[in-house]
Amino acid sequence: MKIWSPPPHPADAPHVRRRIPAFHPVPVGNRKDGWTPSRQAEFVGLLAQTRSVLAACRAVRMGRESAYRLRKRPGAAGFAAAWDAALGKPHSAVDLASAKSTGLDAAYRAQMGLLQVVMERGRYVGSQWKDDYNAVEQHLGQIDRSAIGAAAAGEKPHRVKLPAASRGSVDFDGGESTRSDAELAVERDPSHL
Repeated sequence: MKIWSPPPHPADAPHVRRRIPAFHPVPVGNRKDGWTPSRQAEFVGLLAQTRSVLAACRAVRMGRESAYRLRKRPGAAGFAAAWDAALGKPHSAVDLASAKSTGLDAAYRAQMGLLQVVMERGRYVGSQWKDDYNAVEQHLGQIDRSAIGAAAAGEKPHRVKLPAASRGSVDFDGGESTRSDAELAVERDPSHL
């Protein structure tokens, strides 16, 4: 007769450090009681802490079914990868610089930036916004290409409202801006798109 030792208790198991990748928030309607970007980050952090979808949903006061629907929405590839990483499941890496892999256009990615979940010793401590400079460069490239195309067709280029990460003091009409920094500030809100 073989004697098997029980698997190690979670407290005795060695601590495995999981890195939760940064992700773009899933575009949803602008509702106070819905899946706001901060609520999405909090859910992923609590999911990593509790390893339970139901417990994380209860902690952010959202339904389990709505969390699974959010995961399946267009543009949720980064959120789904962060979800899998939080549970310790293998996941395919998402190229955050690609509109094809994220399902999000460059303007949205540049305006919203990235959410990074911050964990300390296995506990969720918060989240941080990170600017997505790659998306800003892609968006500005798209604007340049459209302006060149408009100039070739003899049309006057349009004025463009820049995302928060790329605001500056120069207008793209060629002159210096007379607007203050407060007027140039862009809120991280998908309704501006």
